[in-house]
Amino acid sequence: MRLRAWCAADLEPFRALNADSEVMRHFPNVLTAAESDAMGGRIAAHFLQHGFGLWAVEAPGIAPFLGFVGLAVVGFEAHFTPCVEVSWRVAREHWGHGYATEAGRAALEFGFERLGLEEIVAFTVPDNVASRRVMERLGMHHDRAGDFDHPKIPPGHRMRRHVLYRLPTSINSHPLAPRSPPQVP
Repeated sequence: MRLRAWCAADLEPFRALNADSEVMRHFPNVLTAAESDAMGGRIAAHFLQHGFGLWAVEAPGIAPFLGFVGLAVVGFEAHFTPCVEVSWRVAREHWGHGYATEAGRAALEFGFERLGLEEIVAFTVPDNVASRRVMERLGMHHDRAGDFDHPKIPPGHRMRRHVLYRLPTSINSHPLAPRSPPQVP
């Protein structure tokens, strides 16, 4: 598995990923092609502004594009911001193979070792059990007191409530700390 820069060939599978209702089940809606392209533009802008972001994930010999995994500066205000989150989205046909966990470990190591971050967070809706399990495999801990209403989701929406997971820089002392991460640009 490899984390890499995005390329033009990623555009179509990225659109398909964001249009898959099962992949997007824990988001307010699937994305249209235009919305997906706009998200791709925001990912590129984040790399230019911060020098890191959401990398494309490939599995050589298996698939040239599985989805994305990486780090992003949280773009809203909440009691735990400013901060950097680890995030992932993987195509359904590649679920259950450990790609999100493996790539997430590489992203965490990059954030702590290369960027010198003191903490990395992750968040999702409470019933996104699969992502919560990835967070736990990454050594993240649920901060129950930190759970929050996502400010970009309208009041009353069933996905407004989010759970917050945290991981301090002490990742290197955690038994699941990355050992040999995938290649990161």
